[in-house]
Amino acid sequence: MRGPAPDGTIPAMRGPAAVIHSSHYRCDIGTHVFPMEKYDLVLRDLIASGDLRADAVLEPVPASDQELRLVHTAAYLDDLAALRWTPRTAGSEMPLTAEIVESYRRMAGGTVRATRESLASGMAVHIGGGFHHAFADLASGFCYLNDLAIAVRVAQRDHGIERVAVVDVDLHQGNGTAHVFQEEPEVFTFSIHQERLYPIKERGSLDIGLDDGTADDEYLRRLGQGLEHVWAHDPALVLVQAGADPYLDDQLGALRLSFEGLAARDRMVIDGCAKRGIPTVITLGGGYARQLSDLVRIHAQTCRIAIHAAREELPA
Repeated sequence: MRGPAPDGTIPAMRGPAAVIHSSHYRCDIGTHVFPMEKYDLVLRDLIASGDLRADAVLEPVPASDQELRLVHTAAYLDDLAALRWTPRTAGSEMPLTAEIVESYRRMAGGTVRATRESLASGMAVHIGGGFHHAFADLASGFCYLNDLAIAVRVAQRDHGIERVAVVDVDLHQGNGTAHVFQEEPEVFTFSIHQERLYPIKERGSLDIGLDDGTADDEYLRRLGQGLEHVWAHDPALVLVQAGADPYLDDQLGALRLSFEGLAARDRMVIDGCAKRGIPTVITLGGGYARQLSDLVRIHAQTCRIAIHAAREELPA
């Protein structure tokens, strides 16, 4: 990790944040609570505000079969490729079409690329990804491929990264990610989530289950406590699942975070990584606000905080 400069500040990240996105993420899932159009809208918002240049966006390729097999079983991947409804795929709450499978493969490739970019520049923002419910051999929730776990495995295989942390601040526990790494102490999985809510919980390295109605102050207090354990793990890489669904007007949850509380959440995680010089990957995760404009605002706010953390010097 990087030490403080003579003036007491921590040097800025090694370069500007890499931003990864593809128009191929958007696919037809029918009438559904998951707004697939959000990815394009977040990108458009960041470009319109001047926080991002259109020509700076990096296009990912779909994750390769070899990369997928680092996490997922051959039988499960064969079901996906053949578009077969089986006990392995039927846990999904999404349709199963070639277009959807290709979208998920490309988003997995996006998180892999974001991870590689973060190791080079310090910070990468993936306008996509965060499908933390997928298990090695089972679809779950809105998740077919666990891009977070795949990216961790690629970092371990190709870049010699040993100690990793996955910080999951989505409304729902990252049960699939927790299960994949349950017996691997080198990968620290931290999830802070609404407790009395989907999914059935898996044992992560650290899980903080919050009561219904938890609002900004209590959430941030508990998050700060959890992050101390993340920093103590001394990770060489952090992947963040920055779901927008703890928002107070989310359709699926009962946490009560405001726009300001969500911004404080993101700064606590992202600035904490930046101050410690930890390469960081941001994925967007879930979000089901009643107003699509609120969802786009939250996701874009997360991206802005990461983009600016990569540009600025932070106090030690």
